[in-house]
Amino acid sequence: MGQQAYRNRRWVLASRPHGAPVESNFRMEEDDVATPGEGQVLLRTIFLSLDPYMRGRMSDEPSYSPPVEIDGVMVGGTVSRVVESSHPDYHPGEWVLSYSGWQDYDISDGKGLVKLGDNPEHPSWALGVLGMPGFTAYMGLLDIGQPKAGETLVVAAATGPVGATVGQIGKLKGCHVVGVAGGAEKCRYATEILGFDICLDHHAADFAEQLAKACPQGIDVYYENVGGKVFDAVLPLLNTSARIPLCGLVSGYNATKLPDRPDRLPLLMATLLKKRIRLQGFIIGQDYGHRIHEFQQEMGRWVKEGKIHLPRTDHRRTGKSAGGVYRSADREELRQGRDSPGG
Repeated sequence: MGQQAYRNRRWVLASRPHGAPVESNFRMEEDDVATPGEGQVLLRTIFLSLDPYMRGRMSDEPSYSPPVEIDGVMVGGTVSRVVESSHPDYHPGEWVLSYSGWQDYDISDGKGLVKLGDNPEHPSWALGVLGMPGFTAYMGLLDIGQPKAGETLVVAAATGPVGATVGQIGKLKGCHVVGVAGGAEKCRYATEILGFDICLDHHAADFAEQLAKACPQGIDVYYENVGGKVFDAVLPLLNTSARIPLCGLVSGYNATKLPDRPDRLPLLMATLLKKRIRLQGFIIGQDYGHRIHEFQQEMGRWVKEGKIHLPRTDHRRTGKSAGGVYRSADREELRQGRDSPGG
Protein backbone atom coordinates (compact mmCIF):
# COMPACT_ATOMS: atom_id res chain seq x y z
CA MET A 1 0.00 0.00 0.00
CA GLY A 2 1.02 3.61 -0.47
CA GLN A 3 3.29 2.83 -3.46
CA GLN A 4 1.27 4.97 -5.85
CA ALA A 5 1.40 8.74 -5.31
CA TYR A 6 -1.87 10.64 -5.41
CA ARG A 7 -2.46 14.37 -5.68
CA ASN A 8 -5.40 15.87 -3.84
CA ARG A 9 -7.28 18.92 -5.09
CA ARG A 10 -9.47 20.52 -2.46
CA TRP A 11 -11.57 23.65 -2.20
CA VAL A 12 -11.16 25.51 1.09
CA LEU A 13 -13.06 28.47 2.54
CA ALA A 14 -10.76 31.46 2.09
CA SER A 15 -13.09 34.08 3.60
CA ARG A 16 -16.65 34.30 4.88
CA PRO A 17 -19.21 35.54 2.33
CA HIS A 18 -21.18 38.72 2.89
CA GLY A 19 -24.31 38.01 0.92
CA ALA A 20 -24.02 35.56 -1.96
CA PRO A 21 -20.69 33.67 -2.12
CA VAL A 22 -18.20 34.81 -4.76
CA GLU A 23 -15.09 33.23 -6.24
CA SER A 24 -12.76 34.99 -3.80
CA ASN A 25 -14.45 33.26 -0.84
CA PHE A 26 -12.84 29.99 -1.97
CA ARG A 27 -9.37 28.77 -2.82
CA MET A 28 -8.23 25.58 -4.52
CA GLU A 29 -5.22 23.86 -2.99
CA GLU A 30 -3.30 20.85 -4.23
CA ASP A 31 -0.85 18.61 -2.41
CA ASP A 32 0.25 14.99 -2.02
CA VAL A 33 -2.08 12.51 -0.37
CA ALA A 34 -0.76 10.91 2.79
CA THR A 35 -0.65 7.14 3.23
CA PRO A 36 -3.44 5.89 5.51
CA GLY A 37 -2.22 4.77 8.91
CA GLU A 38 -3.35 1.81 10.97
CA GLY A 39 -7.13 1.71 11.18
CA GLN A 40 -7.57 4.23 8.36
CA VAL A 41 -8.80 4.16 4.76
CA LEU A 42 -8.00 6.36 1.77
CA LEU A 43 -11.15 7.41 -0.07
CA ARG A 44 -11.51 8.74 -3.63
CA THR A 45 -14.50 11.06 -4.06
CA ILE A 46 -16.73 9.97 -6.94
CA PHE A 47 -19.90 12.00 -6.28
CA LEU A 48 -20.34 15.19 -4.27
CA SER A 49 -23.78 16.29 -3.12
CA LEU A 50 -24.49 20.01 -3.48
CA ASP A 51 -27.01 21.24 -0.93
CA PRO A 52 -28.27 24.68 0.22
CA TYR A 53 -27.20 24.04 3.83
CA MET A 54 -23.61 24.63 2.68
CA ARG A 55 -24.28 28.39 2.70
CA GLY A 56 -25.00 28.27 6.42
CA ARG A 57 -21.76 26.43 7.12
CA MET A 58 -19.82 29.29 5.50
CA SER A 59 -21.11 31.66 8.19
CA ASP A 60 -19.76 31.86 11.73
CA GLU A 61 -23.14 32.79 13.21
CA PRO A 62 -24.47 30.37 15.88
CA SER A 63 -26.31 27.46 14.30
CA TYR A 64 -27.07 23.77 14.70
CA SER A 65 -23.68 22.75 13.25
CA PRO A 66 -20.24 24.34 13.60
CA PRO A 67 -19.05 26.54 10.73
CA VAL A 68 -16.34 25.58 8.28
CA GLU A 69 -13.11 27.09 9.59
CA ILE A 70 -11.23 29.56 7.44
CA ASP A 71 -8.78 27.52 5.32
CA GLY A 72 -10.87 24.42 6.07
CA VAL A 73 -12.18 22.10 3.36
CA MET A 74 -15.76 22.88 2.34
CA VAL A 75 -18.16 20.28 3.71
CA GLY A 76 -20.40 18.01 1.70
CA GLY A 77 -21.82 14.53 1.54
CA THR A 78 -19.97 12.24 -0.85
CA VAL A 79 -20.05 8.81 -2.40
CA SER A 80 -16.49 7.52 -2.45
CA ARG A 81 -14.47 4.40 -3.25
CA VAL A 82 -11.85 2.88 -1.00
CA VAL A 83 -8.45 3.23 -2.69
CA GLU A 84 -6.23 1.88 0.10
CA SER A 85 -7.14 0.40 3.45
CA SER A 86 -5.43 -0.34 6.74
CA HIS A 87 -8.81 -0.85 8.37
CA PRO A 88 -10.10 -4.39 8.99
CA ASP A 89 -13.66 -3.52 7.96
CA TYR A 90 -12.93 -1.97 4.56
CA HIS A 91 -11.17 -3.17 1.41
CA PRO A 92 -10.03 -1.45 -1.80
CA GLY A 93 -12.74 -1.05 -4.42
CA GLU A 94 -15.56 -0.83 -1.89
CA TRP A 95 -18.09 2.01 -2.26
CA VAL A 96 -19.07 4.06 0.79
CA LEU A 97 -21.24 7.01 1.72
CA SER A 98 -19.02 9.54 3.46
CA TYR A 99 -18.66 13.21 4.32
CA SER A 100 -15.40 14.01 2.61
CA GLY A 101 -16.39 17.43 1.29
CA TRP A 102 -15.03 19.33 -1.68
CA GLN A 103 -11.88 17.33 -2.38
CA ASP A 104 -10.66 14.43 -4.49
CA TYR A 105 -9.28 12.31 -1.64
CA ASP A 106 -9.88 11.93 2.07
CA ILE A 107 -8.43 9.79 4.85
CA SER A 108 -11.01 8.35 7.24
CA ASP A 109 -10.91 6.27 10.40
CA GLY A 110 -14.07 4.52 9.24
CA LYS A 111 -16.40 6.22 11.70
CA GLY A 112 -19.56 7.47 10.04
CA LEU A 113 -18.96 5.62 6.78
CA VAL A 114 -21.90 3.71 5.32
CA LYS A 115 -21.09 0.72 3.12
CA LEU A 116 -22.69 0.64 -0.34
CA GLY A 117 -21.09 -2.61 -1.52
CA ASP A 118 -18.55 -3.43 -4.22
CA ASN A 119 -20.77 -2.85 -7.25
CA PRO A 120 -23.81 -0.72 -6.39
CA GLU A 121 -26.08 -0.29 -9.41
CA HIS A 122 -26.76 3.40 -8.76
CA PRO A 123 -24.25 4.69 -6.18
CA SER A 124 -25.22 8.35 -6.57
CA TRP A 125 -28.73 7.60 -5.30
CA ALA A 126 -27.25 7.40 -1.81
CA LEU A 127 -26.89 11.19 -2.00
CA GLY A 128 -30.41 11.78 -3.28
CA VAL A 129 -33.71 10.03 -2.83
CA LEU A 130 -32.10 7.25 -0.75
CA GLY A 131 -29.92 9.69 1.18
CA MET A 132 -30.19 12.91 3.15
CA PRO A 133 -32.57 14.75 0.77
CA GLY A 134 -34.94 11.79 0.61
CA PHE A 135 -34.74 11.28 4.37
CA THR A 136 -35.54 14.98 4.90
CA ALA A 137 -38.55 14.75 2.61
CA TYR A 138 -39.81 11.51 4.15
CA MET A 139 -39.63 12.45 7.83
CA GLY A 140 -40.67 16.06 7.42
CA LEU A 141 -43.77 15.22 5.42
CA LEU A 142 -44.89 12.05 7.18
CA ASP A 143 -43.99 12.87 10.79
CA ILE A 144 -44.74 16.60 10.87
CA GLY A 145 -46.97 17.11 7.83
CA GLN A 146 -49.01 13.95 8.43
CA PRO A 147 -50.81 14.13 5.05
CA LYS A 148 -54.21 12.49 4.64
CA ALA A 149 -55.94 11.32 1.49
CA GLY A 150 -57.90 14.12 -0.13
CA GLU A 151 -55.90 16.92 1.48
CA THR A 152 -54.06 19.64 -0.43
CA LEU A 153 -50.27 19.62 -0.17
CA VAL A 154 -48.22 22.55 -1.46
CA VAL A 155 -44.50 21.99 -2.01
CA ALA A 156 -41.96 24.80 -2.42
CA ALA A 157 -38.86 24.23 -4.60
CA ALA A 158 -40.79 21.38 -6.14
CA THR A 159 -38.07 20.15 -8.49
CA GLY A 160 -35.21 20.11 -6.00
CA PRO A 161 -34.15 16.78 -4.47
CA VAL A 162 -36.25 17.33 -1.33
CA GLY A 163 -39.30 18.92 -2.93
CA ALA A 164 -39.49 16.38 -5.75
CA THR A 165 -39.56 13.56 -3.22
CA VAL A 166 -42.09 15.31 -0.97
CA GLY A 167 -44.53 15.72 -3.84
CA GLN A 168 -44.28 12.10 -4.92
CA ILE A 169 -44.82 10.83 -1.38
CA GLY A 170 -47.81 13.15 -1.16
CA LYS A 171 -49.32 11.53 -4.26
CA LEU A 172 -48.73 8.08 -2.77
CA LYS A 173 -50.72 9.25 0.26
CA GLY A 174 -53.62 10.42 -1.92
CA CYS A 175 -53.07 14.18 -1.71
CA HIS A 176 -53.82 16.90 -4.24
CA VAL A 177 -50.24 18.08 -4.81
CA VAL A 178 -49.42 21.61 -5.93
CA GLY A 179 -45.78 22.38 -6.64
CA VAL A 180 -44.06 25.75 -6.77
CA ALA A 181 -40.94 26.16 -8.92
CA GLY A 182 -39.06 28.78 -10.92
CA GLY A 183 -39.79 28.65 -14.64
CA ALA A 184 -41.87 26.75 -17.17
CA GLU A 185 -39.33 23.94 -17.69
CA LYS A 186 -39.27 23.03 -14.02
CA CYS A 187 -43.05 23.17 -13.79
CA ARG A 188 -43.41 20.82 -16.76
CA TYR A 189 -40.95 18.44 -15.15
CA ALA A 190 -42.95 18.48 -11.91
CA THR A 191 -46.24 17.61 -13.59
CA GLU A 192 -45.15 15.43 -16.51
CA ILE A 193 -42.37 13.44 -14.83
CA LEU A 194 -42.88 13.70 -11.07
CA GLY A 195 -46.67 13.44 -11.23
CA PHE A 196 -47.65 16.65 -9.42
CA ASP A 197 -51.24 17.69 -10.11
CA ILE A 198 -50.27 21.32 -10.71
CA CYS A 199 -47.05 23.31 -10.64
CA LEU A 200 -46.92 27.10 -10.54
CA ASP A 201 -44.11 29.43 -11.57
CA HIS A 202 -43.38 31.73 -8.64
CA HIS A 203 -41.97 34.31 -11.06
CA ALA A 204 -45.46 34.98 -12.44
CA ALA A 205 -46.82 38.43 -11.61
CA ASP A 206 -50.12 36.89 -10.50
CA PHE A 207 -48.56 33.97 -8.62
CA ALA A 208 -50.66 34.52 -5.47
CA GLU A 209 -53.86 34.51 -7.51
CA GLN A 210 -52.80 31.35 -9.36
CA LEU A 211 -52.05 29.61 -6.06
CA ALA A 212 -55.47 30.49 -4.65
CA LYS A 213 -57.12 29.10 -7.79
CA ALA A 214 -55.05 25.89 -7.61
CA CYS A 215 -56.09 25.35 -3.97
CA PRO A 216 -59.87 25.94 -3.93
CA GLN A 217 -60.23 23.95 -0.69
CA GLY A 218 -57.34 25.76 0.99
CA ILE A 219 -53.98 24.28 2.01
CA ASP A 220 -53.67 21.50 4.58
CA VAL A 221 -49.91 20.87 4.40
CA TYR A 222 -47.24 23.28 3.21
CA TYR A 223 -43.72 21.84 2.96
CA GLU A 224 -41.52 24.89 3.49
CA ASN A 225 -37.93 25.14 2.33
CA VAL A 226 -37.94 28.52 0.58
CA GLY A 227 -39.71 31.29 2.53
CA GLY A 228 -40.14 34.79 1.12
CA LYS A 229 -42.97 35.63 -1.25
CA VAL A 230 -44.04 32.00 -1.64
CA PHE A 231 -44.86 31.79 2.06
CA ASP A 232 -46.63 35.16 1.84
CA ALA A 233 -48.96 33.69 -0.80
CA VAL A 234 -49.48 30.47 1.16
CA LEU A 235 -50.30 32.03 4.54
CA PRO A 236 -53.86 33.27 3.87
CA LEU A 237 -54.79 29.95 2.25
CA LEU A 238 -53.84 27.73 5.19
CA ASN A 239 -56.72 25.74 6.64
CA THR A 240 -57.51 25.24 10.30
CA SER A 241 -55.11 22.64 11.75
CA ALA A 242 -52.75 22.95 8.78
CA ARG A 243 -49.22 21.61 9.21
CA ILE A 244 -45.98 23.23 8.04
CA PRO A 245 -42.77 21.15 8.11
CA LEU A 246 -39.91 23.66 7.92
CA CYS A 247 -36.59 22.32 6.65
CA GLY A 248 -35.05 25.43 5.09
CA LEU A 249 -35.42 29.05 3.98
CA VAL A 250 -33.39 29.19 0.79
CA SER A 251 -34.68 32.61 -0.26
CA GLY A 252 -32.98 34.23 2.72
CA TYR A 253 -29.70 32.32 2.99
CA ASN A 254 -27.69 35.14 1.41
CA ALA A 255 -29.53 37.98 3.16
CA THR A 256 -27.43 40.45 5.12
CA LYS A 257 -30.34 42.35 6.70
CA LEU A 258 -34.06 42.04 7.29
CA PRO A 259 -36.25 42.75 4.23
CA ASP A 260 -37.40 46.34 3.85
CA ARG A 261 -41.15 45.82 4.20
CA PRO A 262 -43.85 45.96 6.87
CA ASP A 263 -43.45 43.66 9.87
CA ARG A 264 -45.71 40.67 9.21
CA LEU A 265 -44.84 38.77 12.38
CA PRO A 266 -48.06 39.82 14.20
CA LEU A 267 -50.13 38.55 11.25
CA LEU A 268 -48.20 35.27 11.21
CA MET A 269 -48.60 34.72 14.94
CA ALA A 270 -52.31 35.56 14.82
CA THR A 271 -52.87 33.15 11.92
CA LEU A 272 -51.01 30.33 13.67
CA LEU A 273 -53.07 30.90 16.81
CA LYS A 274 -56.53 31.34 15.30
CA LYS A 275 -56.19 28.42 12.91
CA ARG A 276 -54.23 26.20 15.33
CA ILE A 277 -51.53 25.70 12.73
CA ARG A 278 -48.51 23.52 13.48
CA LEU A 279 -45.25 25.07 12.25
CA GLN A 280 -42.22 22.97 13.14
CA GLY A 281 -38.62 23.25 12.10
CA PHE A 282 -36.38 20.18 12.13
CA ILE A 283 -32.79 19.11 11.54
CA ILE A 284 -32.90 15.70 9.92
CA GLY A 285 -29.84 14.05 11.45
CA GLN A 286 -30.30 15.43 14.95
CA ASP A 287 -34.06 14.91 15.16
CA TYR A 288 -34.58 11.75 13.15
CA GLY A 289 -31.25 9.97 12.86
CA HIS A 290 -32.60 7.13 14.99
CA ARG A 291 -35.26 6.43 12.32
CA ILE A 292 -32.93 6.10 9.33
CA HIS A 293 -33.56 2.36 8.96
CA GLU A 294 -37.32 2.89 8.80
CA PHE A 295 -36.79 5.38 5.98
CA GLN A 296 -34.35 3.17 4.09
CA GLN A 297 -36.71 0.22 4.18
CA GLU A 298 -39.81 2.11 3.06
CA MET A 299 -38.15 4.36 0.49
CA GLY A 300 -36.13 1.45 -0.86
CA ARG A 301 -39.37 -0.46 -1.40
CA TRP A 302 -41.01 2.46 -3.19
CA VAL A 303 -38.01 2.92 -5.47
CA LYS A 304 -37.85 -0.80 -6.24
CA GLU A 305 -41.55 -0.85 -7.08
CA GLY A 306 -41.18 2.17 -9.37
CA LYS A 307 -43.44 4.35 -7.24
CA ILE A 308 -40.83 7.07 -6.78
CA HIS A 309 -39.21 8.69 -9.81
CA LEU A 310 -35.59 9.54 -9.15
CA PRO A 311 -34.73 13.18 -9.87
CA ARG A 312 -32.09 13.56 -12.54
CA THR A 313 -28.47 13.58 -11.46
CA ASP A 314 -25.87 15.74 -13.21
CA HIS A 315 -22.64 13.80 -13.64
CA ARG A 316 -20.74 16.52 -15.46
CA ARG A 317 -17.41 17.65 -14.11
CA THR A 318 -17.66 20.97 -12.33
CA GLY A 319 -14.36 22.40 -13.50
CA LYS A 320 -12.37 24.73 -11.29
CA SER A 321 -15.01 27.31 -10.39
CA ALA A 322 -16.03 27.11 -6.74
CA GLY A 323 -18.60 29.83 -7.27
CA GLY A 324 -20.16 27.78 -10.05
CA VAL A 325 -20.22 24.74 -7.81
CA TYR A 326 -22.01 26.61 -5.05
CA ARG A 327 -24.46 28.45 -7.31
CA SER A 328 -25.82 25.06 -8.35
CA ALA A 329 -26.60 24.34 -4.71
CA ASP A 330 -28.05 27.78 -4.11
CA ARG A 331 -31.21 27.32 -6.15
CA GLU A 332 -33.91 24.76 -6.77
CA GLU A 333 -32.39 22.34 -9.28
CA LEU A 334 -33.74 19.56 -11.43
CA ARG A 335 -30.48 17.77 -10.77
CA GLN A 336 -28.54 16.89 -7.67
CA GLY A 337 -25.06 15.49 -7.29
CA ARG A 338 -21.77 16.18 -9.01
CA ASP A 339 -18.58 14.35 -9.73
CA SER A 340 -15.65 15.29 -7.52
CA PRO A 341 -14.95 19.02 -7.48
CA GLY A 342 -11.81 19.03 -9.52
CA GLY A 343 -11.79 19.56 -13.27
